[in-house]
Amino acid sequence: MNSGRKDHLDARAAAILLACCLFWGVQQVLVKATLPELPPVFQVALRFIGATLLLWGWCAARGVPLLARDGTLWPGLLAGVLFAAEFAAMYLGLQHTTASRLTVFLYTSPFWVALVLPLLVPAERLHRIQWVGLACAFAAVAFALREGFSASGGGLTWRGDLLGLAAGVLWGLTTVTIRATGLVRASPEKMLFYQVAVSAVTLPLLSLALGETWVWRWSAFAATSMAVQTVIGAFVSYLVWMWLLAHYPATRISAFSFLTPIFALIAGALWLGEAVTPTLLLSLALVAAGIVMVNKRHPLRR
Repeated sequence: MNSGRKDHLDARAAAILLACCLFWGVQQVLVKATLPELPPVFQVALRFIGATLLLWGWCAARGVPLLARDGTLWPGLLAGVLFAAEFAAMYLGLQHTTASRLTVFLYTSPFWVALVLPLLVPAERLHRIQWVGLACAFAAVAFALREGFSASGGGLTWRGDLLGLAAGVLWGLTTVTIRATGLVRASPEKMLFYQVAVSAVTLPLLSLALGETWVWRWSAFAATSMAVQTVIGAFVSYLVWMWLLAHYPATRISAFSFLTPIFALIAGALWLGEAVTPTLLLSLALVAAGIVMVNKRHPLRR
């Protein structure tokens, strides 16, 4: 892979992001479906313990140094704490709201990146048409899920909504931490290692503090779910995400992730029997238009 940074998303990056967004959309529904068997923080703690071991083995096999002193320790630990808190909020939130509803709050992350990162990295600033594209994409997602926002939440939905929003803020701040500090010069493997390793240490402690029951007798579905979440979700897809952050503008990458809530809605429809309406099809078109505007290259950009 070319190690140089680019100022726009090329076809390869767009294809990789599309695959990641598709998987992450389905994964949200998978996590929700696993909650009746495995408590939320226990589930995500096991996921990142497994991912840490996989990543350590990957780096050992490829000769990627993880413990060398390079000035990234403190920003790496900060990114790890933010990452762990994001996933704790997300998994806990899924107890109180639907996967598609939580996902739309989670994917407000690009707004926090777009608002905060240009203050620290001027090259990441958005131009007017790109702001319009970002707003268009978010409006499309909100429009697609408007029935969920207007429906009765059963008294506890607001808790899940707020936790999903908190997870979105934390995800955005994690991205900003990576891009605005020396962590951006670390290898994608080391960037990810900080996040999964800190999560592997802190989330089991949080699970115990919350009084969760650690379940060790799993059904075939729960075992498959954990394998998919760990190997593909927490290892492969996030390693690819770290590589993208190291090579492409964070605001463009984050904007593209608006596709995930749409895929989550489709997965919910196919898995949970939710209806696919003309609203969804219109929203897909609006999201696509927003992505085109956000990724439009400005002639004066350097």
